[in-house]
Amino acid sequence: METLYIVMPAYNEEANIEAVVDQWYPILEGKSEASRLVIADAGSSDRTHEILEDLKNTHQKLQILENTDRYHGPKLMALYQHTIDNNADYIFQTDSDGQTDPGEFEKFWEQREEYDGIFGYRPVRGDGKMRMFVEKVVCLLLKLYFKVDVPDANAPFRLMKADTLNRYMGRLPKDFNIPNIMFTTFFVRYNEKVKFEKISFKPRRAGNNNINIGKIFKIGIKALGDFSRFKKAMK
Repeated sequence: METLYIVMPAYNEEANIEAVVDQWYPILEGKSEASRLVIADAGSSDRTHEILEDLKNTHQKLQILENTDRYHGPKLMALYQHTIDNNADYIFQTDSDGQTDPGEFEKFWEQREEYDGIFGYRPVRGDGKMRMFVEKVVCLLLKLYFKVDVPDANAPFRLMKADTLNRYMGRLPKDFNIPNIMFTTFFVRYNEKVKFEKISFKPRRAGNNNINIGKIFKIGIKALGDFSRFKKAMK
């Protein structure tokens, strides 16, 4: 039986975290006993960590990564490395805000042997037109810089073979802000077997999004410099 690690970054998600864990934990059924749900929670100022510690008493395969940077990108990098270090076969990443649907996981899992990476594609987004616009700009920039054509580069709903992802981990620093965008780019640019599968993306049920448009703009400006460096390295 294959080992699956479901990984999520978390930050101040006390209003969502218990429901999200309860919804995603059953996905581990039917997988190897080594499979885990791993949540990176560092820096939360609310009760997120306390709730997760309580949930570990009833969810034996739940793990918490505490010693990470507080920001989303570095948490993803730490989660991916943790999964690879523990010899998982597959990594599934989503977020802890309740915007993705566990009911859509099975169609990804059924295709796992055919592809190195299956990435979610959000034709409709419940988090606003501005974020959809930002995503379209990102995809345009990836096409201009790296000659890759993707419908959605950053969806937090992705199933990847761990050994394939491991080939690209060393290309990004541990504190990189937008690893999912670059891993999507690497998989497509280097002709890994990939598929983009439509998913739904709901509005937040509760809590606040900690990444506002101002922060997105700052991350975007830095990303342009990163893209230039990666482009030179690919030549």
